[in-house]
Amino acid sequence: MTTTVSQTAEVELAIGGMTCASCAARIEKKLNRLEGVEATVNYATEKAKVTHSESVAVEELIATVEATGYTAALPPPARAEAPAGGSAKRADEEADELRPLRQRLVTAVILAAPVIAMAMVPALQFEYWQWLSLTLAAPVVTYSAWPFHRAAWKNAQHGAATMDTLISVGTSAAFAWSLWALFFGSAGTPGMTHPFELTIARTDGAGNIYLEAAAGVTAFILAGRYFESRSKRRAGAALRALLELGAKEVTVLRDGREELIPTDSLSVGDRFVVRPGEKIATDGTIVEGTSALDTSMLTGESVPVEVRPGDSVTGATLNAGGRLVVEATRVGADTRLARMARLVEDAQNGKAAAQRLADKISAVFVPAVIALAFGTLGFWLGNGSGLTAAFTAAVAVLIIACPCALGLATPTALMVGTGRGAQLGILIKGPEVLETTRKADTVVLDKTGTVTTGQMTLLKVHAAEGEDEAEVLRLAGALEHASEHPIAKAVATGAAERAGALPVAEDFANQPGLGVQGVVEGHAVLVGREKLLSEWSIELPAELEDARAEAEAAGRTVIAVAWDGAARAVLEVADAVKDTSAEAVRRLRALGLTPVLLTGDNTAVAEAVASEVGIDEVIAEVMPEEKVEVVKRLQGEGRSVAMVGDGVNDAAALAQADLGLAMGTGTDAAIEAGDLTLVRGDLRVAADAIRLSRKTLGTIKSNLFWAFAYNVAALPLAAAGLLNPMIAGAAMAFSSVFVVGNSLRLRNFRAAG
Repeated sequence: MTTTVSQTAEVELAIGGMTCASCAARIEKKLNRLEGVEATVNYATEKAKVTHSESVAVEELIATVEATGYTAALPPPARAEAPAGGSAKRADEEADELRPLRQRLVTAVILAAPVIAMAMVPALQFEYWQWLSLTLAAPVVTYSAWPFHRAAWKNAQHGAATMDTLISVGTSAAFAWSLWALFFGSAGTPGMTHPFELTIARTDGAGNIYLEAAAGVTAFILAGRYFESRSKRRAGAALRALLELGAKEVTVLRDGREELIPTDSLSVGDRFVVRPGEKIATDGTIVEGTSALDTSMLTGESVPVEVRPGDSVTGATLNAGGRLVVEATRVGADTRLARMARLVEDAQNGKAAAQRLADKISAVFVPAVIALAFGTLGFWLGNGSGLTAAFTAAVAVLIIACPCALGLATPTALMVGTGRGAQLGILIKGPEVLETTRKADTVVLDKTGTVTTGQMTLLKVHAAEGEDEAEVLRLAGALEHASEHPIAKAVATGAAERAGALPVAEDFANQPGLGVQGVVEGHAVLVGREKLLSEWSIELPAELEDARAEAEAAGRTVIAVAWDGAARAVLEVADAVKDTSAEAVRRLRALGLTPVLLTGDNTAVAEAVASEVGIDEVIAEVMPEEKVEVVKRLQGEGRSVAMVGDGVNDAAALAQADLGLAMGTGTDAAIEAGDLTLVRGDLRVAADAIRLSRKTLGTIKSNLFWAFAYNVAALPLAAAGLLNPMIAGAAMAFSSVFVVGNSLRLRNFRAAG
């Protein structure tokens, strides 16, 4: 008896034609109905990630998406490195994608403004004003509103209804009725005016036009769509920022000569040179030279890593010490950096695309309104009323349902909220991130650069009995000033700040992996590890040995200082905790969030930092890839996770988290992967960002409630044929003014004390 094991494959499809999160949900639903298929569709990145059995061909997946009314294709293979000038080219492509929408928006705003003014201000209604209104409104309702009509048609083909359907039906009904009234009714009569009368009376509608509703709604909602699309275009920037971190050019050794080539031309086995201050071009093994590497950007490790021949190195890390020759072991898409980029994309694809609240309501509201309109038409026809009166009532139902205030509800609140946030150093990427801020109950904090400064700092000086601290700092600082090592720079900077000007060191020599030695003001000085002193038969006295042991237990780096044959002091160097971090943790707790410290640093360092700022839960010694797994594990426990980070090593976890908050002082990759960006490096702003986001979301929800409440309250009047056009206009204006006024209250938001 034989059993067959079904093999599965993964494919990524580029999806086109989506206009809202509901489109992504519809495609996902169709794909998942196929046997052996699991799919997630991301509206932001416009991609579908599909796991399918071998029995399902990629062509069948593409055909399923196309049958749903959208386009699908295999994306072109990504290059591991961006070519020179790539950023500018992508910026042009991005601008090109937004240009048609921007052109429709500008057309709508310029033409709709006079139409609305003439309809609302009787003094502007000159003899043929209604015909000018038609001339101006026609391009708005046809050309500018075309995306809504196209989406509504696609929705209708698949038996669905969204905001696009509501906008298309409402604006088309208003425009079509206005055409009938102008050409076949009395509205086209020269000198016709819309008097400002707030009376409820039945009318046959032959003298009423609704061009201002059709043009105004189109302009308002296009504005919201444009700003949303501009925000959505940034979704893929995290991947581009990651890939652009690597060196663009590399110096390879060919036949004993050095040759500068593009990094993407490197092959496995090539040997290349990395000078001090340069980035390592790709993953490889050191074959010559020793140095200290700054890997904090990738790993979060605050202490520089000493490397020597035989050690493995990772592309995009910074050479902070001597000259290295590296043999490439992985290039292109196989590098650790490229794998991290894939992690970010996987995390973004895995995020459930939050459907807009307005779309959810529209799915019920639109069919109900259309049914009510047909019911109204049937009722009045069956009641013996004239055809004109029956159609007037039915079309009035569609017109009053047209969401003028609804179109303003989200964009105005978001505009005011994001504007206020920008003043406070908080950048909110889009409306879809706001819902998550309300649900978040756990906040994962990266250590290096987020809770701490991310820079090595001289914290304490333990001088031996009888030694002057200032003298210790002058001599040790002078010697360390001649070194390029990051820890040496921390000592030199701290010494200069505390002891003033530093003397010049002579006969300086670097002992790789141990420290430095030289002559300062006639003293033979040693600064480095305890092992360096041992090689000169110098031992630490008891009080300095105790200080060293205590500092190392707290996870700090200890530097010993000796001169003229005797140990004089030990220095504590570490990544210092920011002054504001403890207060920030208290504020986050006050918002109902449980803080968790997550770091690639060792456990002793992590626990010392956590204790200092008041965090109980610590997860240490995790690689960048493992950070994503930690976030997934917390989510698997039922938690809604917010993540605050600043490094490349945090980018994938930021994308995976329900809410990503990126420190603006960090790397572009982290900033682009986050949902909220904190411009300043102050962790307290994270609490303010969550408060502001929750406040903005509350405002959007109250706006949507009142916008729909107006529609629902006015529908019975419309169905009864009692809706005077001026009452409709005034009610629309009031609801819009209310929505704008409610949104403007966000300007009063204040950062906590």
